[in-house]
Amino acid sequence: MSEKISFELNGQSITITLSPDHRFLDVLRKHLNIVGPKEGCGEGECGACSVLMDGYIVQSCILPLGSVHGKKIMTIEGYRETKRFKALQDAFLTEGASQCGICTPGMIMATEYLLSHNPHPTDEEIRHGLAGNLCRCTGYNMIIKAIKRAAKEGEGLW
Repeated sequence: MSEKISFELNGQSITITLSPDHRFLDVLRKHLNIVGPKEGCGEGECGACSVLMDGYIVQSCILPLGSVHGKKIMTIEGYRETKRFKALQDAFLTEGASQCGICTPGMIMATEYLLSHNPHPTDEEIRHGLAGNLCRCTGYNMIIKAIKRAAKEGEGLW
């Protein structure tokens, strides 16, 4: 049965009438034309579909639509409008930390979550912060370097 579900998406109020058991990733991509979060594993294990919900990282492929009612959701589309995104984008480009782009939006969202809670992480803390985000192309060393660069060059943003 369909229900009205309201939430904030990238700063805009959204009300959608759908079954609350729809996967949030499908709602984003098919109903709201938000295509930054990607379908990777479909089991919440790869991080390609990561979004922020009330400031916490969540996997949208295992998140039922009903769970977002009354919440604030940020996807890579909303995040790219921030100064923090610019710092991460520059660092990822400089360090060669992105190739195919499937994992990149999720990596960026996981990095935002990490740096917002720990603006000066160690390598081990970065690895822990990225746990659950898989990259098959770039390799984690360049991603870790990019996060360290963003933390240093974006001093005061997080």
